[in-house]
Amino acid sequence: MSQVEYVKHPVFGVHVPRSCPDVPPQVLDARAQWTDPVAYDHAASDLAGRFRKNFEKFSNVSEEIRCTGPQG
Repeated sequence: MSQVEYVKHPVFGVHVPRSCPDVPPQVLDARAQWTDPVAYDHAASDLAGRFRKNFEKFSNVSEEIRCTGPQG
């Protein structure tokens, strides 16, 4: 399935497929699963912050690895 189109998650940077055989497209969009998109944005931002905080204990990793974490 090399022709699959992806969208980059704005906070976590992962590439999420826009379609997948036998999977409803709305399931692929985590934000669309929430009844309140603003609440999703807040929760994603909070989770990203907790990832960044936890990663502080790994100060000896390269910048290349450090920049792959959550962006938002």
